[in-house]
Amino acid sequence: MKLLFLASLTPWTGNRTTARRISEYIESSGHVCILEDIGDFTSSSEVADFISEKQFDAVLIIHLYKGGRLLLDSDVPYGVIFGGTDINEDIKDAKKHEVMGIILQRARFLVSFTEQLKKIAEVHWPFAGSKIHVQPQGVVTKPCAKFNWREFLQNSGIHFESIEPYIFLLVCGLRRVKDPLYLVDAFSAWHKKEPCSNLIIIGPEVDPVFAQQVKAKVKGAHGVYLVSEKPQEELHAAMRASFAVVNSSISEGMSSTILEAMDLKVPVLARNIPGNRAVVKHEHTGLLYCHPQEFVELSKRLIRETGLKESIVTKAKEYVAKHHSRNTEKETYLELTANLL
Repeated sequence: MKLLFLASLTPWTGNRTTARRISEYIESSGHVCILEDIGDFTSSSEVADFISEKQFDAVLIIHLYKGGRLLLDSDVPYGVIFGGTDINEDIKDAKKHEVMGIILQRARFLVSFTEQLKKIAEVHWPFAGSKIHVQPQGVVTKPCAKFNWREFLQNSGIHFESIEPYIFLLVCGLRRVKDPLYLVDAFSAWHKKEPCSNLIIIGPEVDPVFAQQVKAKVKGAHGVYLVSEKPQEELHAAMRASFAVVNSSISEGMSSTILEAMDLKVPVLARNIPGNRAVVKHEHTGLLYCHPQEFVELSKRLIRETGLKESIVTKAKEYVAKHHSRNTEKETYLELTANLL
């Protein structure tokens, strides 16, 4: 089978990581899987022509709306992986809702990372329930062995002599849905009182206009630093060396960064939203906060209570090993894509 895989392939993002991982599964079974960025296509007719010209047998997409709208003129069999913002956000737009309904009807199968996303989709499209398979994301981490933590901090703008800093790492693409500025004011105020606490925001400029706003805000903040994206192995090494990994998103399907932090035995402080609650159990596998001041209070507690930190990272590691197995994920996608033949 020759399969076209359409997804957002912006470098150093979760969608790209997920797409590449699933693509590897498909190719390991002897099929040809070609990854293409949805941003390279402007219309559904263009995609239909591309499918015909390259003689693809089937299509797999990530994101029901962004990927789905490109398949409106195609008649090859396809499967859909929910992205998160499609079900959490795009579903509120009447025109997008209509497009997604059409795509759902035609899809051979649908994959949801969480039960919560599946339930939301079923409320809007009851007929699709039997086609939706819940498959949590698999997780694999490969920290760079030669990573120099002190050099990384110095290059980020953090210089210290005697006191080891507490580094909180917020990994995200600079776009509004990730809300990287949510904690900046609260963290800046905390840093003024306790200079050893520092926040590093690291990720690509997905939205160039918004990225300029982030840069301007961070420039005037205290103890908050902005770092451009890094290769995955270096990023994993930085995560492992950090005191904690932070999530501040408005909406998530399933955060690969949170899962990677758990696998690396680094505590997670995540914004209390449905997508994060699906993987983080408060005070068990991580900490959930509802507002910036609560984030600061929980961070202080994590610094103060070493027993809590050790308990969280141990349980989180056990959780990802049990529920986010790469082998289980691989088996699911191979079974589903076989239905596209």
